[in-house]
Amino acid sequence: MRELPKPVKVWPTLKRLLAYGSPWRKQIYLAILMLWVAAAAEVSGPALISYFIDNMVAKEYMPLGLLAGMAVAYICLQLLAAGLHYWQSLLFNQAAVGVVQTLRTDAMDAALRQPLSAFDTQPVGQLISRVTNDTEVIRDLYVMVVATVLRSAALVGAMLVAMFSLDWRMALVAIAIFPAVMVVMVLYQRYSTPIVRRTRAYLADINDGFNEVIGGMGVIQQFRQQARFGERMGQASRLHYTARMQTLRLDGFLLRPLLSLFSALVLCGLLMLFGFSAEGTIEVGVLYAFISYLGRLNEPLIELTTQQSMLQQAVVAGERVFELMDRPRQQYGYDDRPLASGDIDIDHVSFAYRDDRLVLQDINLHIPSRSFVALVGHTGSGKSTLASLLMGYYPLTQGEIRLDGRPLSGLGHGALRSGVAMVQQDPVVMSDSFFTNITLGRDISEEKVWEVLETVQLAELARGMRDGIHTRLGEEGNNLSVGQKQLLAMARVLVDTPQILILDEATANIDSGTEQAISHALAAIRQRTTLVVIAHRLSTIVDADTILVLHRGQAVERGSHAELLAQQGRYWQMYQLQLAGEELEAATRDEPATA
Repeated sequence: MRELPKPVKVWPTLKRLLAYGSPWRKQIYLAILMLWVAAAAEVSGPALISYFIDNMVAKEYMPLGLLAGMAVAYICLQLLAAGLHYWQSLLFNQAAVGVVQTLRTDAMDAALRQPLSAFDTQPVGQLISRVTNDTEVIRDLYVMVVATVLRSAALVGAMLVAMFSLDWRMALVAIAIFPAVMVVMVLYQRYSTPIVRRTRAYLADINDGFNEVIGGMGVIQQFRQQARFGERMGQASRLHYTARMQTLRLDGFLLRPLLSLFSALVLCGLLMLFGFSAEGTIEVGVLYAFISYLGRLNEPLIELTTQQSMLQQAVVAGERVFELMDRPRQQYGYDDRPLASGDIDIDHVSFAYRDDRLVLQDINLHIPSRSFVALVGHTGSGKSTLASLLMGYYPLTQGEIRLDGRPLSGLGHGALRSGVAMVQQDPVVMSDSFFTNITLGRDISEEKVWEVLETVQLAELARGMRDGIHTRLGEEGNNLSVGQKQLLAMARVLVDTPQILILDEATANIDSGTEQAISHALAAIRQRTTLVVIAHRLSTIVDADTILVLHRGQAVERGSHAELLAQQGRYWQMYQLQLAGEELEAATRDEPATA
């Protein structure tokens, strides 16, 4: 189990959460006013009955008109209280939904603006849990906690005013319950906070586990790992269950039973005071009113204490959401001028994902605008890392990269993302249409989309679908082959050609015929862009102006295809191995035909 969140102070987080309700101040203030009026209406009922007992029943004076008026007044007070509670509940819910919407927008915006390095270690399920489950708990802060606290405070305040108005001695006995309740609340907060933190962390682990299982279902079933992953999810669920049961046991001991005991002791004190007081000093109606208030007082006090659990959950959820929102964001410069050329300079660049190990060491390379450069090397040599650095995904450990003669770190978001684009080996395909997947919100006409689909040989596929380029693709493009996904990723880049185009093994899963068509398309756009190609198939880069050979993070060879073959170094070895592999594959294909 991963490390649990470190404790932080409750008040700063709670203050920040409550600040999100500022846009709904009018609704909240109106709801508070309704709460106080409703509390006054509720408290007036027992006072009215107390007057009825002491001034009408005890004196056997019961005029029909006054009796009917009091009955109507009592009913109207209860109806008024019920109506006001209904409307204040709607107002609090309206504010709560608005707060959650704003929080989710801010949290998702923060997630989208995080550096890519954050996603190297951040599980997706943890992120989803913060944006969904945690914000939903915060909604309960406004619907349950804030509303309950304000309603209970209004009711308790109104009852205290009424009790002191009726008899100050009995009121003093009644308020003896408050110190005991405060002690319970302090103890509850002390013991419940760590349990709630663990509960939220375990729930996030469950979400993360489900996300991993669903995403890798094919592999899990293929290697018959259902039982192992089921046990793993069961363990996470058991930990969450244990933490929840600890919370319930704490609630069961410290809340209602203990508070009910305090209420019973206060009731005994009221009866003793009534019994030992001189005759006539405390009337029966007053005693009834105090007993009624004590019964009503017990419930808001219990609610105030029980809301601590919800408050703790909301604060912990707020900590998790704000921790996401306060993380460092992807840094860009302020130079938003579009790139005028695809000129690239890499000067003494070194990079490490972590401080302990350099992935790239002292890389130097000049790439003239409109040239074709290939990066080759065995797995783990640093090819894709160098491409990510050219995209500005990670800050450099040492050295500098300049695009169009300007430091990459100084380029603004718009200039960098419109000037440099990458087609990756495993492209992301959204569950949307061809058109949306290619344009990605950019102002691009359908004619241009069809044109680029013809270039990458996807037009025939699109025409064969029911709604053409407006046909929705499956989840993650699961109704497309791996090669078709790569062609789609190529199309979304070619529809608005950048100054620098990086292909990270972009032709690895495309058949030879389609690869030849892509090569022709790239040859055509070479007049408008600088090509940086990471290649596994060396046959696709024989026309490259410069080939940089990487080995264990270092540049060991560079030159054209012919020059590197003439050197008979590492590139020559790689090329010979590939030729031998292709000849063996061709011979294997020919054997059944010969037989």
